[in-house]
Amino acid sequence: MSPQERIQELSKELREYNYQYYVLNNSLISDYEFDLKLKELQKLEEEYPAFADENSPTKRVGGTVADGFNKVKHRYPMLSLSNSYSKEEISEWYDRVEKGLGKKPKLVCELKYDGVAISLNYKNGKLIQALTRGDGESGEDVTTNVKTIRSIPLQLQGDYPDDFEIRGEIFFPLEHFAELNREREKNGEALFANPRNTASGTIKMQDSAVVASRKLDCYLYFLLGENITVKSHFERISLAGSWGFKVPTEDKKLIYRTDNLDQLMEFISYWDTERKNLGFEIDGIVLKVDDLDEQDELGFTAKSPRWAVAYKFPAEAVATILEDVHFQVGRTGAITPVANLKPVALAGTVVKRASLHNADQIEKLDLRIGDTVWVEKGGEIIPKVIGVNKELRPTTAKPFQYIQNCPECETELVRKEGEALHYCPNENGCPTQIKGRMEHFISRKALNIDGMGPETIELLFDNNLVQNIADLYVLRKEEVLALERMAEKSSQNLIDGIEASKQVPFQRVLFGLGIRYVGETVAKILAKKFKNIDALSKATFEELVEVNEIGDRIAESVCAYFNEEQNIQLVERLKEYGLQLEMDDAELAQGTKLDGLSFVVSGVFNLFSRTELKKAIENNGGKVASSVSSKTSYLIRGENMGPSKLKKAEDLGIKMISEQEFAEMIA
Repeated sequence: MSPQERIQELSKELREYNYQYYVLNNSLISDYEFDLKLKELQKLEEEYPAFADENSPTKRVGGTVADGFNKVKHRYPMLSLSNSYSKEEISEWYDRVEKGLGKKPKLVCELKYDGVAISLNYKNGKLIQALTRGDGESGEDVTTNVKTIRSIPLQLQGDYPDDFEIRGEIFFPLEHFAELNREREKNGEALFANPRNTASGTIKMQDSAVVASRKLDCYLYFLLGENITVKSHFERISLAGSWGFKVPTEDKKLIYRTDNLDQLMEFISYWDTERKNLGFEIDGIVLKVDDLDEQDELGFTAKSPRWAVAYKFPAEAVATILEDVHFQVGRTGAITPVANLKPVALAGTVVKRASLHNADQIEKLDLRIGDTVWVEKGGEIIPKVIGVNKELRPTTAKPFQYIQNCPECETELVRKEGEALHYCPNENGCPTQIKGRMEHFISRKALNIDGMGPETIELLFDNNLVQNIADLYVLRKEEVLALERMAEKSSQNLIDGIEASKQVPFQRVLFGLGIRYVGETVAKILAKKFKNIDALSKATFEELVEVNEIGDRIAESVCAYFNEEQNIQLVERLKEYGLQLEMDDAELAQGTKLDGLSFVVSGVFNLFSRTELKKAIENNGGKVASSVSSKTSYLIRGENMGPSKLKKAEDLGIKMISEQEFAEMIA
């Protein structure tokens, strides 16, 4: 047998042993025999490197030291799911889905693995790239580290597509996490807090050999690709299993398909108890509509899919002492009370602070300094005070007095009727608000200025180089270079980043201005409607509320912003410095043929995909709605459309058109 043939034979054998052991939990060979074969393969690859495969089983042991991780744009965005914390909320979500589809939905129930989201790209059966979630639009390339995870196949088996993505969760098995902490304790090193954070840190380590030694694992549960004809999420997972992926299976009760709400609730209740017996951590259950066409019909909100939701298990709560309360000032002047606590371990981290929300919440709890309070993690992320053990209250404890003046600038606080929060009205003189607005302006979803973060804003403000966002555009390199911690390269990067931000499109600049209630989505709507900042600044309250999705509160806030002379001057300066304060030619060229029209898309189409239809509507100034109402202008009707949408459209007299008729409308 030639060296090339022996390399191929050993590679094939070792892949099969890996698959049987790490995916099917079936040992076909002893560890000793496996290691002998692996060493033989390593030796052959060293002697005959031309015959070595880039996805050889020898890559599992790691050894490459990375110099940082490249950012790569996701082919399909990695959106987060909306979270629910009660079965009532799940029932309401189920009702919305049923109403949207006009029939009982068939749902898939899965575990919500508590780890690191990962997206894997395979071409011709080989693992090509592994990306973290990142910001959902782009992730970090951690391919070398992911290749060390033995449950992730490097070479597929069976009849797989030429090019596809599969997504899942990398996690730290509890057995190996405990083993790692025992080793660290023996060496006198600090223990890791929890498996999730440790898995996240491990997958981004520079040395892949260390990653390999940690023995991470992975379940994969979401298949994406243009050439996958199967239209059921559940069946796609089964299909992925046949290609060699470790996927959740029915026999282990890790996945379940039903159209019955009671059975869905039983699945949630079962795992709320049984999760303690798993060898890894989960923090909830994920529910998804099974049919992919129905997923498409339900669509997305700005942040998450309507066809899926995550149920989070009840948060752990612990008791500790309230030592003090301090107050934070936000960029809009909102005052948030924060509890300073006696440090306590909670859900894998040490908690020292927790949210108290507002004055009403403090009054409701009858909170006093020195109280023993109950703290939980809201959604297991942000700690919050949820109750007081009054039996343990010190006799000297006095009722809590909410502050009357801003903790930063001493301005008297105001609280508008109907609002829960107190505000500092000194928006142009309160240092924290000024810095907060600048931090918002440079943030990733706004101007995204490279080389600049909150620390840089603090440094520039404290040295009187900037007092507002427009001042950023007159900064000189020599001024920045003179500051502490600013070297030649970092100073140049900052100036270059500011200059590059002048090309950021209008809607993001508008969002960056920080007008109250004008978030990302609202900024896009206003930019598209008014085309430029001058038209928007002159818009009346009546003109604003006529715009789809713009209510009284947003309209009042926009009018109030442009009624301030200081804001008008700020905008004029930004215009003078060359920022994009109007839609560019490409965006304007998209057309306005569908301005003011609202469309609902339902059914299966031939000329367009559903995504293409929605994009065409928005590109021509129209709005896509998820359900039929009296405000619907047209229902674009495809084959097999939902019966409830059809009936409602008929009842309301909504005009129904085919995709051909729609194409003629925008031609």
